[in-house]
Amino acid sequence: QLEPWYIIKISIMTEELTMVYEELNASNQKSIEHFDSELAKIRAGKASPSMLSGVMVEYYEAMTPLQQVANVSVMDARTLIVQPWEKNTLNDLAKGIIDANLGLNPQNNGEQLIITVPPLTEERRRDLVKKAKAESENAKIGIRNNRKDALDMVKELKNEGLSEDHFKNAEVEIQNITNASSKDVDGLFEIKEKDIMTV
Repeated sequence: QLEPWYIIKISIMTEELTMVYEELNASNQKSIEHFDSELAKIRAGKASPSMLSGVMVEYYEAMTPLQQVANVSVMDARTLIVQPWEKNTLNDLAKGIIDANLGLNPQNNGEQLIITVPPLTEERRRDLVKKAKAESENAKIGIRNNRKDALDMVKELKNEGLSEDHFKNAEVEIQNITNASSKDVDGLFEIKEKDIMTV
């Protein structure tokens, strides 16, 4: 017969473990979403508005994200159109895009900017895959750091009286969550690699 206080203690510990797992999942989700947004900035030769997502332009003497002062659309697989809200900002927009070092050369026709996305060379594709790989490593480092934080929390619970069995199960659960998140990162990387290497 277990003492009532012990049953209550176990149920509190179980709740706390559940919170540790939820927090770990949430932190990993953030790492994966950040990785996904970094991948979106690595262009695979096809025109996409997200290519310009990191571009800042001078707008009334303040550096402003391009998307806040212009509409970016795709004309075809190789062409982007940047339509400013105000025509007098065309030159500033063009300068911002050139300064962002994306290898894009906007043409100003007085109404809008037309950007032809150059096809990628084999070497450039390999560089982009390397860049994507580096981003995937960063995401995995984030996930491993999250695992360490979760394990630290569980060790804390062990000091507060969490049983050895529960502790071992928690370690296994944390590793399973970590493996699943790392697998998600690998999956996103493989899709991106294929996208980059497909001519």
